[in-house]
Amino acid sequence: MISVLFFAQLREQLKTDKLQLDITAPCSISDIQQAIIQQYPDWASFIEGRSLLTAVNQTMVEPDHMVNERDEVAFFPPVTGG
Repeated sequence: MISVLFFAQLREQLKTDKLQLDITAPCSISDIQQAIIQQYPDWASFIEGRSLLTAVNQTMVEPDHMVNERDEVAFFPPVTGG
């Protein structure tokens, strides 16, 4: 089981802040995104093809990062400032 957290605008768009994902680990961040889209097809436009930032266990990672059982994955949109 992998914990998935959603932050900022993404959390508002999906109307949830977290979910538990039963996926075979190890797997990549991209695999997790595809598993989410399979379970929640309406979320595809928010998850797929976007430049979401990703953290695993509170450390920023790239989309090819491998995730293990019981890891915490967080997705959030890029943050801009000015």
